[in-house]
Amino acid sequence: FSIVEYAKQFKGVRYKFGGATKSGMDCSGLVFESFRSHDIILPRISRDMAKNGEKIPLDRAGIGDLVFFKTGSRRNDINHVGLVVSKDEKGNVEFIHSSTSAGVIVSSIAEAYWDKSFVEARRIL
Repeated sequence: FSIVEYAKQFKGVRYKFGGATKSGMDCSGLVFESFRSHDIILPRISRDMAKNGEKIPLDRAGIGDLVFFKTGSRRNDINHVGLVVSKDEKGNVEFIHSSTSAGVIVSSIAEAYWDKSFVEARRIL
């Protein structure tokens, strides 16, 4: 799935608020650029991205779907997005995203932090 492959080239890039290049990238920048590379234009902000596509249950989420989170103090607002890169036979979902602490990494939704802050999954394509 080429959007996912495009996103993976940014692994290890440092976090930069508002960034969307290899010199620094935020979570929505990563998703925005990955879709834009395939001529799909999404909003630039994660909470606006969450208004696009079709809301799906997490157990139906697959590679290329988006996962949205509420992290930090502003609990009422979606403020983080990731792109699903894999799902195993047990249903464990892994997603690529840009974290403030580690930059662009792949995480599992089963990790307590992400499990607790998960809001919804959406299918764009």
